[in-house]
Amino acid sequence: MNLRDLRYLVAVADERHFGRAADACFVSQPTLSTQIRKLERELGVELLERNPRQVALTPVGERVVERARAIVREADAIVGDARQSQDPATGSISIGVFPTLAPYLLPRVVPDLHRRFPALELLLVEEKTEVLHQHLREGSLDVAVLARPVHDDSLHEEWLFDEDFVLAVPVDHPLAGHPAPVSTSVLAGAELLLLEDGHCLRDQALSVCHLAGGTERRGFRATSLETLRQMVAAGVGITLLPELATAAPVPTSESVVLVPFDDPVPRREVAMYWRRTSPFREFLPELASVVASVVAGVSHRPAPG
Repeated sequence: MNLRDLRYLVAVADERHFGRAADACFVSQPTLSTQIRKLERELGVELLERNPRQVALTPVGERVVERARAIVREADAIVGDARQSQDPATGSISIGVFPTLAPYLLPRVVPDLHRRFPALELLLVEEKTEVLHQHLREGSLDVAVLARPVHDDSLHEEWLFDEDFVLAVPVDHPLAGHPAPVSTSVLAGAELLLLEDGHCLRDQALSVCHLAGGTERRGFRATSLETLRQMVAAGVGITLLPELATAAPVPTSESVVLVPFDDPVPRREVAMYWRRTSPFREFLPELASVVASVVAGVSHRPAPG
């Protein structure tokens, strides 16, 4: 048994397909298949169920893959530690960000990160929170920017910023002309347009709604913030938007009025997470500091009048 064969096995478990796994490992499919067969003979068990359309793990294969992931992760950590000892700001770091933040955060911070760390290659991933958390634990991501809290003792948390929510209403809505800022009590009895399941912003907005006595508008769930914004512009309803999604250079719409909230302002807390055993653990606080300082420079939207 060797590390290379364990990498091949993990790739097949991830892809559930020999061809795609071979491509991910940069080897031919016959080579990968042969090495996994060799691993099975060495262990004396079948790790995979093979059929023409897909590959499945056997029960013992599931257990072996779980251990193989840990071994591969630790081996990568050894390589990372050696690389970090030379210069932590070189090489590649993969960073995951959830979809309701990525389009508004990354264009702001990536230029500053490139200026601050010119030799560092940033590999950017946009996925839902649950997927990012899983990839971070498995080692396929180095860093994830997530909404707090994340309950995982294996991860280090570095606070980045708090992001206020604003109320987005159609231009002809009664709240469009209401003196601002407004209390969250204006949401009592209101029906809000929300995102589909799987978005952390959906859960955050639902929490605000429930506390204020509002509900979700039935029969509609958006796949993105931009869809929500367009539906508000079309007069379909109202929604909550995070502040970075409303600040320049994000285009404004004459059909949408943004109404700020009075204290206590509903908000989400955003932090950077990495494994406590990460080979970059000494360098990542510096990376987080750059992100936090850039966001701190974004002006809060002033109250009208």
